[in-house]
Amino acid sequence: MQFVLFSFGLALLAQAGKAHDAATITAAPDAGLATSDLYPPSDTSADHVLFPAESKVGFPGSTPTGAEPAAAQTAPAYPYNAGPANAFPLVAPQPHGEDQSSKFEISKYWGNLSPWYSLSSSDYGLPDASPLAPEGCSITQVHLLYRHGARYPTSGAAPSQFASKIVNATKTGLAVWDDLAFLSNWTYKLGAELLTPFGRSQNFLLGIQYRQLYGGLLENFTASNTIPVFRTESQDRMVKTAENFAAGFFGVPEYLDQVNIEILVETSGVNNSGAAYEVCNNSNIASRGSIGNTVASNWAKDVFNTTLARLNSQVSGLNFTPTDAIAMLQLCSYETHALGYSSFCNLFTEQDFINYEYYYDLSFYYNNGPGSPVAAAQGKGYLQEFVARFTGEYPQASSALNETYDSSSTYFPLNQSIYADATHEVIVLDTLTAFNLTALFDGPPLSVSGNRKQNSFVASKVVPFATHFTVQVLECQTRSPSKQIRFILNDAVIPISDSYAGCAADPDGLCSFDNVVEVLKDRINEIDFDYDCFANYTASAGNNYNGRAPRS
Repeated sequence: MQFVLFSFGLALLAQAGKAHDAATITAAPDAGLATSDLYPPSDTSADHVLFPAESKVGFPGSTPTGAEPAAAQTAPAYPYNAGPANAFPLVAPQPHGEDQSSKFEISKYWGNLSPWYSLSSSDYGLPDASPLAPEGCSITQVHLLYRHGARYPTSGAAPSQFASKIVNATKTGLAVWDDLAFLSNWTYKLGAELLTPFGRSQNFLLGIQYRQLYGGLLENFTASNTIPVFRTESQDRMVKTAENFAAGFFGVPEYLDQVNIEILVETSGVNNSGAAYEVCNNSNIASRGSIGNTVASNWAKDVFNTTLARLNSQVSGLNFTPTDAIAMLQLCSYETHALGYSSFCNLFTEQDFINYEYYYDLSFYYNNGPGSPVAAAQGKGYLQEFVARFTGEYPQASSALNETYDSSSTYFPLNQSIYADATHEVIVLDTLTAFNLTALFDGPPLSVSGNRKQNSFVASKVVPFATHFTVQVLECQTRSPSKQIRFILNDAVIPISDSYAGCAADPDGLCSFDNVVEVLKDRINEIDFDYDCFANYTASAGNNYNGRAPRS
C-alpha cells in the first residue's frame, strides 16, 4: 500500500482515525496549485524576412487543381466517425474495477464534454437512412451549425474549485493512499475556455469532412464570382473554431483568402443568434431558464455514495462530497482533452460514468431542451436565419438575431450554396428545440429521480464537443414535388413526420421543401421571444414544455 503525506498535519491523521503504519512521503509543496506554461516566449515571432513565405521563395512545382470532391453525392458508403479514431490521440482508461478487455467507452458518457462521434439513423427510427444523397436526388444546398471543439473549463468552474480545496487541505494536513496516491504531486494544469490542441483538430477535421462531402457546391460560388461568408462569435475559442474549420475546408493558407469569416460580438446586451442567452433575461433564473442546474445537482447528491465512501477511506484531512465527485469526473474529461490522459478517470466505476452522463442529460434537457421554458426562444434566432436563407427573404427582428447584420447582403447573404455557423452547444440544443425535432427527445420528460431510459435524449450524443447540425436541400427527380429537405445531427438523419404537419413518414427522412418551410414559419410565429425571455412565470422539472414558457 502506498501512503503519501501532504504538509505537516500528522495530528489530523489520528483525529480522522485513518492513520497507517506505512512509510510516509512528504508531498510537493505545490500540490493542487495551478500551473501553466507560456509559449511562444515573450518578444519572439517568426522571422518572415529570413524565412520567407512560399510566395516569396517561388518554385512551387506543378499546381493544377482537380475536380471538387462531393462524396455525399457520389460515394457508395458514408465515412462514419466511429471507433477509437473519433478521439485520437486521447487515452481514455477503463473504469475502476475493469480491465482492458472491457468494451465500455467512458468518453461516451461525459455529456457535453464527450468528443463527437457518428450517431446511427436507426437510433431515431430510420434504419435505412444515411447522409448520402438518396437515389435520384442531388444535394443543392447545405446549412451547417456546429459547436467548437474541446476546450479548457470555464473560469472558476468546479475543476479549479476542487484544486483550491486540495491546496487548502494541504496547508492544514492532508494524506492520501491507494487510488488517490497520484494527488500527492498533482497540480492543476488546465487553462480556461481556450480550445485544446485536440479541440482544434476536431474543428479542422470537421472542415475537411465537409469539403470532402460537399466540395462540389463551391461551383456555385465560382459561377457567381463570390466567396462564402462563414459566421462565428467573438470569444477566442469561437474565432479559432471558425478559423480551424475554414483551414480544414479550404486549406492553409488558402482559407485566409477564400472565405470571409464574420465575427459577431458576444457580450451581455448585444443581439447575437449564437449567444442568445446574453439578451434573454430568464436564461439564468433558477425557476425558469436554469432549472436544469438545480435538478442535476439535486439528483447527483446520492448517486456517487459508494465511490465516495471508497475514496474517503483513502484520504485524511478532507472529506469528498458529491460536488467533488462531479468535479473529479469533470477533471477526468477536461484533463483527457487537454493533456491526453487523466488519472482521475480510474477513480470511477462504469456506473459512475453512467450517472455522470445522466447528470448532464438532466441539465441540458431542462436548461436547453424541451423541458426548458426559454430554449425555443433562444434557438429562434437561428431558426429565423435558416428560414431566411431557405426563402431568400431577410428575417424579422423578433428574437436574439442581430438585425443590423441580418439585413445586409454583405454580412447575411441569401444565395450561398454552403453556410457554416459556429456556436456553443447550448445554442445548438436551443436551435434543435426551436426546430421542433421531437425525435431527439422521444419519450416522457426525464425523471428527476433516476434514469428510466424512456427518452431518446442523451447529452453526449446531441451536444458533444464539435457537435454539428446539418440541413440538406435536395432536388429529387423521382419525387413530387422535386425540391426536398432533411435534417441530420452528427451523421444521423432525423425523422420529422411526427412533428411536421404534412410530412409523411419517409425512409430517408425527406419532406417537401415548401411544406417544411411553412411548418417552420408557423413555429417562428408561435415562439414568443419577449414573453419566454422576460415574463414573470415559474417553470418546474418533470414537464415537456416543447421549449416554451408556461402560460398558467
